[in-house]
Amino acid sequence: MAQTDLQVLLQQVATGQVSPEKAHRQLQQQSVADIGFAQVDLDRQQRNGFPEVIYGAGKTAAQIIGIAQTLQQQAQPILITRLSAEKFHAVQAALPQVTYYADARCAVLGPALPATESYIAVVTAGTSDIPVAEEAAITAETYGNRVERIYDVGVAGIQRLFNRLDVIRGAKAVIVIAGMEGALASVVGGLIDKPLIAVPTSVGYGTNFQGLTALLTMLNSCASGITVVNVDNGFGAAYSASMINHL
Repeated sequence: MAQTDLQVLLQQVATGQVSPEKAHRQLQQQSVADIGFAQVDLDRQQRNGFPEVIYGAGKTAAQIIGIAQTLQQQAQPILITRLSAEKFHAVQAALPQVTYYADARCAVLGPALPATESYIAVVTAGTSDIPVAEEAAITAETYGNRVERIYDVGVAGIQRLFNRLDVIRGAKAVIVIAGMEGALASVVGGLIDKPLIAVPTSVGYGTNFQGLTALLTMLNSCASGITVVNVDNGFGAAYSASMINHL
C-alpha cells in the first residue's frame, strides 16, 4: 500500500469511519495477492526497498506469467532470474514488452529505475564467470544503479587487475566474482576501501567441488571488509550492493 493510501486509511480509523477490523482486512488484502499457486507479495517494496523478484527455475512458464501479471499493478520493474530461453519465449508471447538478457538468464519487465551517480563495480576473475556477473549487473541496473563491468582480471594475469584498479576503487560497492580457487576477492579486498561482496562460482575442475573450494577461500579471506554470498548467486550480491549504493 502506498504511503498516502495508508495515511488516509489510518485517518479513517482515527475518525471512526473505518473499524480497526476492516482496516486490518484491507491491509491484508492489499499486501498479498492469492493467485492459487502463489501468494504474491505486493508490499515488499514498501518493506525492503525493492519489489518481489521472480525466481524462474522450478516454475512453469504459466506460473511465471501469472506472477508477473500480478506484480505489474505495482508499476515497478519486475525482475525474473534463472529464466531459460525456452521459458522466455513462452513468457514473451504473453508479455511482449519483456526484455531478455541471455548471458544473465534474466528478464526484465518495465523500465529500470533511474541510475545513480555513484556506481557498483562488477569484477570477474575469468570470462567463464561472466554469466554470474551479468546476473549481478542486470539486477543492479534494474534497481537503479550505474554499473561498471571489469571482466577477466584474475590472478593468473594480475597486471590486468592493476590496469583497471582506478575504476574499481572509484565504486561505492564492489562485487568480485571468481571460480577455481576464488583468490581474486582477497586480492581486491586488500587494495580497496569500499565494501566488497564476493561471489564464488561453480567454474573449475574436479576439486573445485562445484564452487565449494572458492566459497571456502572467500569465507577464510584475510582481507577485511569482505562479505560472501552463495555459490553463483550474482542476484544476491547485486541486491546487497544496491542497498549499499543507495544509502
